[in-house]
Amino acid sequence: MRAIVIGGTGHIGTYLVPRLVRLGFEVVNISRSKRDPYHLHGAWKEVTQVQIDRRSEETAGTFGKKIRDLKPEIVIDLICFTLESARNLAESVRGETQHLLHCGTIWVHGPSVQVPTTEEAPRRPFGEYGIRKAAVEEYLLRETRLGRVPATILHPGHIVGPGWEPLNPAGHFNPEVFARIARGEELLLPNLGLETVHHVHADDVAQGFERAIANRSAAIGESFHVVSPAALTLRGYAEAIAAWFGQKPVLRFADWHNWKKTVSQEEAAATWDHIAHSPNCSIAKARWALDYCPRYSSLEAVYESVGWMIEHKMITV
Repeated sequence: MRAIVIGGTGHIGTYLVPRLVRLGFEVVNISRSKRDPYHLHGAWKEVTQVQIDRRSEETAGTFGKKIRDLKPEIVIDLICFTLESARNLAESVRGETQHLLHCGTIWVHGPSVQVPTTEEAPRRPFGEYGIRKAAVEEYLLRETRLGRVPATILHPGHIVGPGWEPLNPAGHFNPEVFARIARGEELLLPNLGLETVHHVHADDVAQGFERAIANRSAAIGESFHVVSPAALTLRGYAEAIAAWFGQKPVLRFADWHNWKKTVSQEEAAATWDHIAHSPNCSIAKARWALDYCPRYSSLEAVYESVGWMIEHKMITV
């Protein structure tokens, strides 16, 4: 079976493409450059690489046709961020593909009301990213109900894995936070540190896509959370990282107004996005419908990423 993966050398595709090859799929990877995946794997030798700049091709009105011309039986779109992009692709492969899988985000939910949040919770997204992704989800599920495109949406949490910096206990991406904890230094957290973040290892997201393909009849027309089994509070996250480094946590807290003055504007914006969402999502639906079984807890996924940063001297212990 021929599977087209759009954006296959990114975080998720690094793990997903080898999974598909092992399962016997004929895999075509679409990317705008010839960059290597985060981790090399022998399976990539069997992958057909096609270089397409999605943005420029969409502007020219030719992207969807180029995907259709590749004769896809399965299309996995890992880099769709707007309704216009989703519509262009869906209309182009209508009647040509057996399954269109879209990578969404748990931020389609906005602030939680009851946790853990299920896929059936009303959508109340805020911020450009969440609002756009929610619009794509609504469109694709409607197209499926109308019998036009057999689509599935998978919503990852904060993706982590070796090769890039994980979301840290302060709610942003500066690796110095991990270094401070490793050295036993004080870490200032916003509010009481009780807001939540919900990580997932990139390979577990890849597993979610694999399971959705394998359980096509249960997956089509549905959305699924693909996250770790449990979210973390910022405080609990910091304490666990300190213990991992053999340190006692040295934490102090400040209200948001004062805390944001202690970091850069970029870091403050990232933290606000994460604590305002405070995601805590259920994977019960993915477990029973897809047999999704994440290998990593949130902390196990982060430990692997932090170990990679130490190895590459991105943080000084």
